[in-house]
Amino acid sequence: MAKKLLQLVGDFGEDYEVMVPFQALRMVGHDVDAVCPGKKAGDGVRTAIHDFEGDQTYTEKPGHNFTLNATFADIRTEDYDGLVVSGGRAPEYLRLEPGVLEVTRHFFDQDKPVAALCHGLQILAAAGVLEGRKATAYPAVGPEVTLAGGDYQDIPVDEAVTDGNLVTSPAWPGHPDWLRQFLRVLGTRVEP
Repeated sequence: MAKKLLQLVGDFGEDYEVMVPFQALRMVGHDVDAVCPGKKAGDGVRTAIHDFEGDQTYTEKPGHNFTLNATFADIRTEDYDGLVVSGGRAPEYLRLEPGVLEVTRHFFDQDKPVAALCHGLQILAAAGVLEGRKATAYPAVGPEVTLAGGDYQDIPVDEAVTDGNLVTSPAWPGHPDWLRQFLRVLGTRVEP
């Protein structure tokens, strides 16, 4: 059965972490509304490509423009079956929006599936929903997960962690495992 999912994105979200889940979840039949506070359907957000090139942190290059297909101000959280929180630099700013934190808390309060990766955990930490939860994130966000009461899992970048309804991964190389685990939590069957 198709699910209706909400995806939180923002300017300078990581290109792959915005595009890949949006496209993959739609490919398997789910309805995904991508929203950004202060923007409406048809508006664009700029993305960034983050790569691991041997530096102390990732490098950043311009990514593709991504067009929103829903308006943040119009969403009704009760209409959605799950939440996707994209990473990149966007969560650093999105977590300052009270509406984003309220939306995030709704999904946890209602025990709905949530998938977050990379810096997306900054939103979950700011929303106060990580207490006692096993979760992973980009390593630089690990201290925030711990300070928010989460049990930070230091795992390889291409893996994911599921704790109840929450699925997390350190970064875009984890997409296959992260999406597989999220689809399992959603109850989505994909036949070979």
